[in-house]
Amino acid sequence: MGTLTTEAAGERPQFRYLDLVMAAFVTVLIVSNVASSAKIIDLGFSIAGVRMAFDGGTLLFPLSYIFGDVLTEVYGFKGSRRVIWAGFAALAGASFIFWLVRVLPGEASWQASVGDARYVAVLGGMSSGGLALASLLGYWAGEFSNSFILAKMKILTRGRWLWMRTIGSTIVGELVDTAVFVTVASAAGVFSWGLFLSLVLTNYLFKCSVEALMTPATYLAVARLKKAEGVEIFDRGTNFNPFAH
Repeated sequence: MGTLTTEAAGERPQFRYLDLVMAAFVTVLIVSNVASSAKIIDLGFSIAGVRMAFDGGTLLFPLSYIFGDVLTEVYGFKGSRRVIWAGFAALAGASFIFWLVRVLPGEASWQASVGDARYVAVLGGMSSGGLALASLLGYWAGEFSNSFILAKMKILTRGRWLWMRTIGSTIVGELVDTAVFVTVASAAGVFSWGLFLSLVLTNYLFKCSVEALMTPATYLAVARLKKAEGVEIFDRGTNFNPFAH
């Protein structure tokens, strides 16, 4: 099948693998947020006096930005926008379920062996609203920033230098995401303000490093999906409003 170059203003073709990529993206997003609530990891060293510590979700969360890069590069901003909102809805739904489980009365033997206090200690961020709000706001702002910049850079570079687009958009998107996430989570009491600089710096450096290291895998995924879908999308004429249909 030949490659169909579209300008995003025309009719969108039917995609074969978009839903599968969406499912993987949403899974990574939810699991990473549960891990963020569950544990803070200390790498055991400092940089310029700042302790290198990060929430558990940082191990997995960078993959969501790799998915975001692949989505925008292959399916355009419109396709990426649909997936971002799907992830937003799924994360909000997961947070509601964790909250509902927290407020419902626990069975006697579970209370004796685990108890509400331990549930809140581990999953409180996902169930009390603090981490959920931080994740939703950070995710929303970061993902749309990442997708917008990548789409614009693709037009400016005429589809060349994919590595520049993925890394460049991630540098901005991850900064927005990390800053919003840690600020809101700290304000909500999920993280101590004493960890603020450590969490922001470590999360940001780790996420950007993973993106750079995963560039060959991103190239491979993009090439295979473009070939399978038979498209090359440039977002000329696209409405970049996140709330547009």
